[in-house]
Amino acid sequence: MTMTMVTVKKAPNPVDKHVGARVRMRRILIGMSQERLGESLGLTFQQVQKYEKGTNRIGASRLQQISQILGVPVEFFFEGSPASDVVSLHGPGMADSAETRYVADFLSTAEGVQLTRAFVRIREPKLRRKIVELVTLLAGEEQAAQIVL
Repeated sequence: MTMTMVTVKKAPNPVDKHVGARVRMRRILIGMSQERLGESLGLTFQQVQKYEKGTNRIGASRLQQISQILGVPVEFFFEGSPASDVVSLHGPGMADSAETRYVADFLSTAEGVQLTRAFVRIREPKLRRKIVELVTLLAGEEQAAQIVL
């Protein structure tokens, strides 16, 4: 009788993926490269990539280091996580809903960060509203107001 070993690749835990995505979002938002974060942690950029993808878990002491380097509290990395739907980190009713997780997903992309940075630099409130209307219209939402620039 011959036994065959089968290697099953384990999928990353949803919380690990979420925490990693929040690390990536914050790193990009402050303009830090994976290399620079890795150097600050004494790691390679490949290890930072694995953390950001959720492939490798981030230990508690390492997450504390990352929070200090990126200038956010440790709780930041768990905001909107799958676990926060069950137990809120900030008390009853404060967990992000599944409907608003798209914001974190959007901000974890280079385009999302770039668009957000540019948008907040626009000082004219009317122009900002018109830009929102334009993007809403381009996204195909019927209720978008008429654009008058």
